[in-house]
Amino acid sequence: MFLYHPMMDLLILLAFGIAVWAQSSVQNNFHKYSRIESNAQITGLQVARRILDHNGLYDVTIERSNRGDLSDHYDPRTKTVRLSGPVYSGSSISSLAVAAHEVGHAIQHAQGYAFLSFRTALLPVASLGSSMAPILLIMGFLFSYGPLVGVGIGLFAAAVLFQLVTLPVEYDASARARNELLTLGIVTNNEERGVGKVLNAAALTYVASTLIAVLQLFKFISIFAGRRD
Repeated sequence: MFLYHPMMDLLILLAFGIAVWAQSSVQNNFHKYSRIESNAQITGLQVARRILDHNGLYDVTIERSNRGDLSDHYDPRTKTVRLSGPVYSGSSISSLAVAAHEVGHAIQHAQGYAFLSFRTALLPVASLGSSMAPILLIMGFLFSYGPLVGVGIGLFAAAVLFQLVTLPVEYDASARARNELLTLGIVTNNEERGVGKVLNAAALTYVASTLIAVLQLFKFISIFAGRRD
């Protein structure tokens, strides 16, 4: 075990700075390439349907999301790809990249991609950890009650593990998206560079948030270990 050091707070602050920068990069790249129309002149909806059909996923539906920009996601429970308005009806480089990425998750689901299956299994515990861990940790440290802190750290660790598993899931979905877009001739080699920038910026936000969570977990463990000594 290691003991808490104030330098850890500086590292967490630095990680928060990286997260803010990453989020800004996502928005900037998305908006930049949303102004560049693709040569294919097809919408995100059409791209998603074409890639799904190419992979034999005729049972996966596509819906327009009403949750605002960058709310795109794949729901494995209902086998539904939900695309935000600009992606659903847009034909820009950004629209194609995001639509293909979400379909990448549908392909993972259909093929039983191990990390996606593991993440899905972790979701209930991770959700509980995200909501309950802060309360348990605060109460445990406040009343100096070790067992409560231990449970809080355990739940928080489950949430951190969920984020760690998310990284390969997201990067693999992006790799699948780029491959499908090129294989089907939906984007040109020149356009693939823009697709890559949009996808890489989005992936960086997951890296930054995971780094913050890992550092916070180490901080809680070190404080707990220090109080027990």
